[in-house]
Amino acid sequence: MSRAVGRNVVRKDGAAKASGRARYVDDLTRPGLLYARTIRSSIPCGEITRLRLAFDASGFTVVDARDIPGRNVVSLITDDQPCLADRQIRHMAEPILLLAHEDRERLLGAAVEVDYLPATPVLDAERSDRVFKHVAITKGDVDEGFRRADRVIEGEYRTGHQEHLYIEPNGMLAVPENGGVTVWGSLQCPYYVHRALAVLLGLPDDKVRVVQAETGGGFGGKEEYPSMIAGHACLLALKSGRPVKLVYDRVEDMLATTKRHPAIVRHRTGVARDGRLTAMDIDVLMDGGAYCTLSPVVLSRGCLHATGPYRCDHVRVGGRVVMTNTPPNGAFRGFGAPQTLFAIDVHMDRIAEALGMDPARLRELNALRPGDTTATGQVLGRDAAALDVLRAAVARGDYRRKRRAYRGTNRGIGLSLFFHGAGFTGSGEVKLQSKASLELTATGVRVLVASTEIGQGQRTAHAQIVADALGLPYDAVEVAVADTSQVPDSGPTVASRTTMVVGGLLKQGAAEMRTMLGHLTPAAYLRAHGPLVVTKQYEPPPGLVWDDETYRGSAYGSYGWACDVIEVERDPVTEEIRPIRVTTAQEIGKAIFPLGARGQIEGGTAQGLGYALTEEVVMRGGAMANAQLTNYIVPTTLDTPPMDVVLVEKPYAHGPYGAKGVGEMPFDGVAPAVVNAIRSLGIDLRQIPATPERVMAAPRIRDSRLRQAADRPASARQAGFGIRKR
Repeated sequence: MSRAVGRNVVRKDGAAKASGRARYVDDLTRPGLLYARTIRSSIPCGEITRLRLAFDASGFTVVDARDIPGRNVVSLITDDQPCLADRQIRHMAEPILLLAHEDRERLLGAAVEVDYLPATPVLDAERSDRVFKHVAITKGDVDEGFRRADRVIEGEYRTGHQEHLYIEPNGMLAVPENGGVTVWGSLQCPYYVHRALAVLLGLPDDKVRVVQAETGGGFGGKEEYPSMIAGHACLLALKSGRPVKLVYDRVEDMLATTKRHPAIVRHRTGVARDGRLTAMDIDVLMDGGAYCTLSPVVLSRGCLHATGPYRCDHVRVGGRVVMTNTPPNGAFRGFGAPQTLFAIDVHMDRIAEALGMDPARLRELNALRPGDTTATGQVLGRDAAALDVLRAAVARGDYRRKRRAYRGTNRGIGLSLFFHGAGFTGSGEVKLQSKASLELTATGVRVLVASTEIGQGQRTAHAQIVADALGLPYDAVEVAVADTSQVPDSGPTVASRTTMVVGGLLKQGAAEMRTMLGHLTPAAYLRAHGPLVVTKQYEPPPGLVWDDETYRGSAYGSYGWACDVIEVERDPVTEEIRPIRVTTAQEIGKAIFPLGARGQIEGGTAQGLGYALTEEVVMRGGAMANAQLTNYIVPTTLDTPPMDVVLVEKPYAHGPYGAKGVGEMPFDGVAPAVVNAIRSLGIDLRQIPATPERVMAAPRIRDSRLRQAADRPASARQAGFGIRKR
């Protein structure tokens, strides 16, 4: 029998999606269905003083905070966010009131008048004194590292919000039944929603059922936010006693839902004459928005990646994420790492420039190797592959020759070297205690996991792993719908963990089931012994130790490694920067489904190009001012340059067939490679997106003396940052 792992099989979800048979939440209906709408705040900060229904309310179901039977919170890390604002308003578009009616036109025409007592909002993260989370990471003696430096290079780097822009907006269908409620929705994490609904509605777990409808993309935007919209739909359904469907239009989705955290990252780096890093002092500030959501863990991952994939004996990373009166920020592909990896890798090009070194050579000199220790003291295994991907991308992209050839033209070339921790940070996987089950069927086996298919190919990769481990044909493996009444809690579909962690549990379960089957076929076993379900629960690999308080130990089971080489062309009149070619080498352990892996890399890279060049969330008065596709500009296929993808495989000992994660890493390195390509044109840009206006305003680096002006001699060392804005 041919193996499934490593082959390009037919996707499990392909036929239904290609034929139109796949059912998304807005395709679903029920008898007696009501349509729902959310009434939102129009100020960023203050109190509600009066609320009046300025319409004929006959036939309407109206819900406010007083109708909540449980606790008025969206339960997550910190229960600070209300499901419905009761009196206090902390951001624009905060939900206040819910309406439902069977007639959509009457629903949309219903006018609600809200009076406020406005307060002064905090809209600038640098002026906020409310901190959601601090992170401190230390290694060695940073002062000693600076004493050993021949040069000290400083810099400040800024990244903005980013909108997820999944193809399908948020939506939920709630149905009251069996003394509780069932929800079908567009979501990534069924058990997050399940837990939040039990708290909000005051219901026992067995009275709440969450089922994933087919989901048109997530990118992290459907990790935590679906708990909010599911709560709203359920409150209306329980009060009315009828099914309720709540689906956002694009403008509401862009105005109200979470974004990528904006960040300001400051670097102060000591470096020897030969290019070796002697000290790294890094300060990270992130804007969490009005409520905590997932900000503590976004900051955590950002700080853990802040040094980049570089060796340094003396490191200090300090981070904080603060509250502002803007809509909450949350999970987004890369989860804090893109912001800090942008800063370090743009900074590395400036270090190379100050030393008169080739940027690729500087990275090669400082790249982490097997046996090196990270800033948290984690010893890297044999699958550490920074040098492998760097050399592959530099050679394949012809980086050095093109860098010389493009000098003096309107073409530039830049690179970035980056890594991404696969799985939950630190003790996260242990705390999740994820479970995965396999159920024997007459024709094969059914996969029972809460992992969701959001376009990334999860159903396919899991089926491939199980097929090979059981010795069955790929077509004999079914994947059940993620339904909390049917599948165990295998953890959320986030953090590049679904193939590595959940797939690993499935491989273990399949091996055990294969032993139990012996020489019997599935049908023969069922006739002889009856039903068979095998469940496996996560256990950490040996030697994986982490301290949540000190940030010491193994932050991740393994890391993926990647290098991007990106070529750009500048329009000398408009200052528009256009990407013309991408070469990327990505080490992911083992490509279970190579076509899917390449699709993730190409898609993540295209999304990263938008982050780098065009996707600017314009905030005015605490609200997104360009919440339309006409003026929030994302790359289309016409804007996507040719991509040469090199898959590098260094198997991870504890991943299924050596697999690591692949979903997030491709995004991480695009922006720094683009900005470094712009820098090769003599433009000193340190903020994204690199819009024509920013490129036009950025300082020019006119000659070698100015190129070295960004650093200062070691004799001018001083404690702290003292960043000079240039």
